[in-house]
Amino acid sequence: MDRSTIAGIVLSLIGLIGYVAGIYVAYPGRAFSITVLMVGIALVAIAQQSATRGGA
Repeated sequence: MDRSTIAGIVLSLIGLIGYVAGIYVAYPGRAFSITVLMVGIALVAIAQQSATRGGA
């Protein structure tokens, strides 16, 4: 696994945890958890596509 994949997985997990916490507790900035989740998923997708095409 490269750094992009690991960063994407970590961001996805943080975003998911933030989203679930936001369901139960209203806290300032909870909408950013969705943004973090989307960025994490995008990083994983880009890293996987790059790996299958022989990129760095």
